[in-house]
Amino acid sequence: MTAEIPGRRRTFRRPLLLAKDYAVLILLVAVTVFLSFASPAFFTSDNLLNILNQNAPLAIIAAAGTFVIVSGNFDLSTASVFAVASVSAAWLANETGSVALALCAAPVLGLVLGAVNGLVVTALRIHSFLATLASSLVYSAIAVLITGGALITVTTEGFTELGRGEFLGVFLPVWVLAGVVALLWFLLSGTVFGRHVFATGGNAEAAELSGVRVDRVKILVFSLSGLAAGVAAAIAVSRIASGQPQAGAGMELQAIAAIILGGTSIHGGVGAVWRSVAGVFLIALIGNGFDILDFNPQLKDLVTGVIILAAVALAAVGRTRR
Repeated sequence: MTAEIPGRRRTFRRPLLLAKDYAVLILLVAVTVFLSFASPAFFTSDNLLNILNQNAPLAIIAAAGTFVIVSGNFDLSTASVFAVASVSAAWLANETGSVALALCAAPVLGLVLGAVNGLVVTALRIHSFLATLASSLVYSAIAVLITGGALITVTTEGFTELGRGEFLGVFLPVWVLAGVVALLWFLLSGTVFGRHVFATGGNAEAAELSGVRVDRVKILVFSLSGLAAGVAAAIAVSRIASGQPQAGAGMELQAIAAIILGGTSIHGGVGAVWRSVAGVFLIALIGNGFDILDFNPQLKDLVTGVIILAAVALAAVGRTRR
C-alpha cells in the first residue's frame, strides 16, 4: 500500500480551506462582475448606494446576530424586536413630538428585549431556539397591542431625517451601517469579550472551567442582538415615517441565512462580522440582479437557497477534513 504523503495532502487541502474561508467574497465578486457585464444599469453609483441603503437595517441585524451564532445560540426574535421598537418609536414621536426621544427609544427598547431573551435562556436553561421562538410570539403580540393592529403614521417634523437624509452624498443609514460594522468587527475580533464569545461557542463547559462567565456572555450577545434590531428599527421607521406591527416579518430568517452564507458555523465557535455583512449583500445583489435583468422573480429564492446550501456544504466538508 502506498503511503499518503503529508505534504501532498496539505497541498490539496489548502485550496479547499481558502475557498471555504473566502467563498462569500468570491461569490460576491463573481456576481458583481456578471451583473456589471449583463446590465449597464447595475454598476452605477446610484444603484450601488441604493443597495447599501436599502439593506443597511438587515446588515446591522446580521452583524450583531453573528455574535449570537458564534456563541452557539440562535435568536429568532429579532424581527419581533424590530417591530416593537419601530412601532414604539412611531407612537412616541406622535405623542411627545420629540424626534430624538422617539428614535433613541428604539435601540434602548431593543436592548431591553434582547437582555430578556438572554436572561430567559440562561436562568431557565431553555435552548435559545425555543426561548427566542416563544419570545418572538410575545413581542409580536406587544407590537399589535401598541398599534391596535393599525398603521401609525408619523407627522412629526424631522422624523425622516435619519432614514432619508444624506451626508457627503451618501445616505445616513449607510454611515450608520459603516460605524456599527466597524465597532462590532473590532468587538468580536479584537477584544477579550470577543474571545469569550468564541470560547463559549466552541465549548461552553471548557470555557467555564477556564474562567469565562458563560451566562454573562450569552446575556450580552442577546442584548447586543436586540440593540442592533432597535437601531435597524429606528432607521426603517424613520425612512417610511410609519410604524407597522408586521414590520420586519421574516427578517430574522434572512439575517440567519446571510450569517450562515457568510461562513459562520451553526455549531458555534467560528465566524466573523464581515462575513455576515458580505452574506447580506450577496443576497441583495442576487435580488437586485433579478430586478434589473427582469428574470422570473419566482426563481430568486431557488437560486438563493441553492447558494446557501452550497455554502453550508462547503463549510461541512472543510470541517470534516481538518
